[in-house]
Amino acid sequence: MIKMINRTDPSQNYIDRYPQPLDALFLPQSVAVIGAKDDAGSVGSTIMHNLKSGGFKGRIYPVNPKRKEVWGLPCYPSITAVPEPVDLVVIVTPAATVPALVAECVEAKVKTCIIISAGFKELGPSGIKLEEEILFHAHRGKMPIIGPNCLGVMNPLHGLNATFARGMALPGNLAFISQSGAMCTAVLDWSYREKIGFSAFVSIGSMADVNWGTLIDYLGNDPHTRSLLLYMETIGDARSFLTAAREVALEKPIIVIKAGRSQAAAKAAASHTGSLAGSDEVFDAALERVGVLRVNSISELFSMASVLSRQVKPRGPRLTIVTNAGGPAVLATDATVLNHAELAVLTDDTIAKLNGFLPAAWSKSNPVDILGDAGAETYAKTLEVLSKDENTEGMLVILSPQDMTDPTKTAEALAPYAHMTDKPLLASWMGGDAVSEGTKILNEARIPVFEYPDDAAKTFAMMWRYSQNIQSLYETADLGHAGGFDNEESQAQQVQKLLESVREKKRTLLTEAESKQLLRCYGIPVVETHAAKTVEEAAALAKKMGFPIVLKLSSETITHKTEVGGVKLNLKSIDDVLAAFAEIKDNVARLAGIEHFGGVTVQRMIPPEGYELILGSSTDPQFGPVLLFGSGGQLVEVYKDSALAIPPLNNSLARRFMEKTKVYEALKGVRGRKAVNLAALDELLVNFSRLVVENRRIKECDINPLLVSGDFMVALDARIVLHDDDVADSDLPRLAIRPYPLNYVVETHLKDGMPVILRPIRPEDERLIIDVHRELSENSVRQRYFEFMSLDERVAHERLIRICFTDYDREWTTVAEINSETGKKIIGVGRLFRVPGTRFARFAMIIVDKYHNLGLGTQLLEHLISIAKQENIEMIDARILSENAGMIKICQKLGFVISADKDPYVTRAQWKK
Repeated sequence: MIKMINRTDPSQNYIDRYPQPLDALFLPQSVAVIGAKDDAGSVGSTIMHNLKSGGFKGRIYPVNPKRKEVWGLPCYPSITAVPEPVDLVVIVTPAATVPALVAECVEAKVKTCIIISAGFKELGPSGIKLEEEILFHAHRGKMPIIGPNCLGVMNPLHGLNATFARGMALPGNLAFISQSGAMCTAVLDWSYREKIGFSAFVSIGSMADVNWGTLIDYLGNDPHTRSLLLYMETIGDARSFLTAAREVALEKPIIVIKAGRSQAAAKAAASHTGSLAGSDEVFDAALERVGVLRVNSISELFSMASVLSRQVKPRGPRLTIVTNAGGPAVLATDATVLNHAELAVLTDDTIAKLNGFLPAAWSKSNPVDILGDAGAETYAKTLEVLSKDENTEGMLVILSPQDMTDPTKTAEALAPYAHMTDKPLLASWMGGDAVSEGTKILNEARIPVFEYPDDAAKTFAMMWRYSQNIQSLYETADLGHAGGFDNEESQAQQVQKLLESVREKKRTLLTEAESKQLLRCYGIPVVETHAAKTVEEAAALAKKMGFPIVLKLSSETITHKTEVGGVKLNLKSIDDVLAAFAEIKDNVARLAGIEHFGGVTVQRMIPPEGYELILGSSTDPQFGPVLLFGSGGQLVEVYKDSALAIPPLNNSLARRFMEKTKVYEALKGVRGRKAVNLAALDELLVNFSRLVVENRRIKECDINPLLVSGDFMVALDARIVLHDDDVADSDLPRLAIRPYPLNYVVETHLKDGMPVILRPIRPEDERLIIDVHRELSENSVRQRYFEFMSLDERVAHERLIRICFTDYDREWTTVAEINSETGKKIIGVGRLFRVPGTRFARFAMIIVDKYHNLGLGTQLLEHLISIAKQENIEMIDARILSENAGMIKICQKLGFVISADKDPYVTRAQWKK
């Protein structure tokens, strides 16, 4: 199992808790309510009541020019009349008044604001204009806004209830964020019944300003929050959401329920890919990429949060079921398999041990039916044996109350197994009131207990899915591609020239020949294709290429050639070519119009050996470019055997992408057929991902079919559609995951003339970073980490992968690379990492001792400052051991202000833009 990493442990390179803008929202010392009232039933009155009755210890200021007093407190005519700067303002006035009130808040130095009022973008253009005015003022004053059109915010641990809900949520360790106010009230009522508590309870509304990513970042760094639960309707800023979710999900479960699953109809599109890639499936692919678990109901939402906080994640899908009744075990078995987990096959040694004390009639297999008269001791012995079974990766214990069973004693017997380090333990105590005492004992022992065994089995399957998602964040962080062309620059120039030529002709659809030319630039093999405007040219090309050949319609407007009779296969003579050319031309004239006929393309007929695949991309309105892979050919939309992925890909992500399809099993070789070279196919997918990432004007792309076998891979047909020419480059859909920032790669020299490349770190640098740590002196280690840290601690995979596999939207770790006698070598690392939710960053640096005093530290820090300016970082801060005179001198030289820290052995260095 992957060891969970402590963000607050300085030795593991995490940012210590730093004041953030949203502290004033969740931990305010003062709250003002603009529109406060004490009229029964009004929103302003309910909010005032909730603030006063929830246990909030701070100051409360009602603001209403028509009142002298509200709820027994002095009422102020405006926020500017309040006698102190206010941490949090709640606005409950009509929408038209809100922009001016927000402007007043900014003038009064208010730190955060909640806009309860509705009547904004949900009403159309007039509401959008009001929202734009609000944001103009808020951004001017750097004042975060929750809402508008929301229920408000609660922090039960702080006694804050700045909502108009009925009552305060119970205190706990779950953070709940919802776009729907109605869902908030429903969940609140549900939580009272189930006695579930919260560290934060947030109605996010229409997300005009503060979005999912901002809140995930903040609550992910909150020490009181163990799990984040989200009810989503729209994504908003997809990149902000994904970058925050990926970071937090490594440590705290993020569980999402999203409305609209059944509404995700495939959109009309020019490509097969577009018609196959529904937005809901894209959403699922995005969540999987960043380790977030999706559930389908409120009960699952809280059940999974509870289970993941009490039991270890399974290391595999194999569940062993222990039961005293056959029927419930059958239900649990079905639920296990139908939800993509497995029943463990017990080892011979395990069966032999169970034979030693179970009745002769026990099931001798999994489910382990220990029969109806099983007592607490039998359950305990069985669990002891199964806990050591190497094939078992999770256990479910079912008890059906019978005359001979004792639910309470059996629960007591299970309690010692609650904290196994490698296997989760779930229980199903059936029988309602008859088993209530046993259920209580199990809950107190932190063993999740379910009334029905199929629910328990389904939960295990979901735990396994979540475990896979988290594990993949580590496993996919191996050899990857940084992007860009691997050889001469002329390829990039060729691509640019081709796309510019198409745009100059006011076209969005590339011809097949143009599409294949573009693929070829990215190392994707294509069948040789030549264009022929006339029948004579087609005949000459066919004769030159050799028979059999294929004729296809060449058109700048028609995408699907087969639908207009534009494809003729297996032509074996000149007469066949002449007849096929005439037939294609006649078909197009009759079905579409002769103006759509641009001649034909001629290519060799490739024998249909191997497998027909589809590889494509389309543009999702929320997540931007999306990749598709699966079974191809003419029936691609009938079979619908495909998977989706968010670019960019590396080799591991490409393999995981393929594994989601049914055709993947065939590609490994079946029924005597030779296996496809999967490593080469990985590489092809990575190259295709680069094509999509590096050419943002590509709207849709299909390679269908991509013919693959044990001996070759070749694209037989390809079509590429560009975004309309009137779409400005700045308005093109943004990648949901930021690719490798090539613009931050620079070449320089050390004082001794040695060439050095400063570049962002890559996942595959882990081995080189290990070498860096092996060469560090004990003094260098102490100066970097403020204490001695063993080599084993520093080079632990779980730690280094977090450094090497970074998100380039929040961390810009730069390595200094040289060429040595043994190959590439890293001699220094500088880390610049943004504090989530701010324009503030920390930096840290370490240089191999052998390369001290050669100017590398200065150049690394200069480079990080340059990156900070481009990333809109306004302030950089560092804590340096006061004895580290060299680092302090470098900071002074580059404009850092040096000051004392509260720790007498530490010096602070601060740079401002």
